Amino acid sequence: MIRALPNTLGALGVAFLLAFPLLYAAGNYDYVMHLWITAFFYAILASSWALLAGYGGQFSFGRMAFMALGAYSAGLLDNYVVLSSAPTGTCAEFGLFGGWLVFINPTGVSTSAVNCLQAARAAWPEGVSTSRLPLIVSILIGAGVGGGFGWLIGTLVLRLRAAYLALFTVGFSEILRAVISAEVWITRGQAGLPMSPIFPDGITLFGTYFASNAKLPVYYVMLGLFLLTLLVLILLARSRIGLFLRALREDEDAAEALGVDTVKYKRTVFVVTAMIAATAGAVQGHYVGIITPNTLILLQMALVIAMAVIGGLENIVAAAVGAIIISFGLEFLRNDFVILGQSVDMSTWRLVFFGLLLMLTLRFLRNGVIHGGLLWLERRAVGAETVAKRRAGAEGSQ
Repeated sequence: MIRALPNTLGALGVAFLLAFPLLYAAGNYDYVMHLWITAFFYAILASSWALLAGYGGQFSFGRMAFMALGAYSAGLLDNYVVLSSAPTGTCAEFGLFGGWLVFINPTGVSTSAVNCLQAARAAWPEGVSTSRLPLIVSILIGAGVGGGFGWLIGTLVLRLRAAYLALFTVGFSEILRAVISAEVWITRGQAGLPMSPIFPDGITLFGTYFASNAKLPVYYVMLGLFLLTLLVLILLARSRIGLFLRALREDEDAAEALGVDTVKYKRTVFVVTAMIAATAGAVQGHYVGIITPNTLILLQMALVIAMAVIGGLENIVAAAVGAIIISFGLEFLRNDFVILGQSVDMSTWRLVFFGLLLMLTLRFLRNGVIHGGLLWLERRAVGAETVAKRRAGAEGSQ
């Protein structure tokens, strides 16, 4: 019965997440929904990094870089590519299924410059319509860009070992951040690239209309992406690829001697996790409404790694649960409190408490807090089964 507890808790957890936004009725509804959406986003990043590092032993610091690649790819398409029912005559454009695929010239952060589409509208007759690319297309292209860069980096670096991958991905992240910050003419630099809402025209769910800024539809979108990510990662971990990954982590030379194509399997997982991060970044960018180079700072990557380590690096679900708990914990620690008559400014000290938790986990709970608890339950189950079998054997021999 104890062995079935993790699966039971998992099923109850999914049921809770599905029902929560329909049952929660407090006055801070939008705030709590925002926390959940953000927590799902970090859980996706932490769980994918857990597969990469915990199962495959690949310590990449490029998770936020792939996230940004997906977000910026979707954002650039959202800002500079439209579908038109008539040619502009002023923009770069191609005929597509009876319409036109129009590429708008970037104007950077200027508020006075007129782009080619605006110039065309002044000369268009009435009845000409334009629309953005479907959101799912932008997100899928963003995922493809993330996977493409993952394949490139994997091909270049995964033949190397030790700290080379970590150092390479740190350098890649910093180069990407510098390029995005510098190319103001297309990325808008530190001003940020605006992105349209996930449901620009709103959506009707359960017979109720929700506006474009409503939290509940986005909650279910991010929850669905989170659950789909866990399913893909778990199936991958339990497959033959996952077995090979664990063999590589333990002894890569021995795995190669037994005929395992080490680079192939490492690259496969690297590409899959890069695509997952890029997809999460594209969806989160559309939810927040803007993407900036600040998402690429190393502190954000360190936060994702710490979430995975505290949850449990060698357990995908534990890493995801750890990310959700820490996301809420860090937010609640923003509230100041009083100790011995002295007010403590938690906006400064909350990261200190978080760092202390990380240090204690690394020192005393090497398997993570969540995963460590699951291992303890598993050992109890094995011990109880062993005792029961011995008792049954002793009674049978009498």
